[in-house]
Amino acid sequence: MNKNDLVTAVASATGQSKSDAAKAVDGVFQAITAALKSGDEVRLVGFGTFAVAARAASEGRNPRTGDKIKIPASKQPKFKAGKGLKDSVQ
Repeated sequence: MNKNDLVTAVASATGQSKSDAAKAVDGVFQAITAALKSGDEVRLVGFGTFAVAARAASEGRNPRTGDKIKIPASKQPKFKAGKGLKDSVQ
């Protein structure tokens, strides 16, 4: 499922037009992104939790040359599925 498919599903589930559903989907994505940028978690009970995890700097190897390279520290968005989502997938 891509974003257009999601918009269509939201529109049919809520009875909204596709343009209104697209605005709603975009609004949800923007709200989650803004919360993660500010360092907050987004917890959706029964669905899951979006959070930011810090990755420490590490050392890797270039597979082509074998030279050591430094991988800088970074922040990565993470998603942990909630119980309701896990149970519905099984």
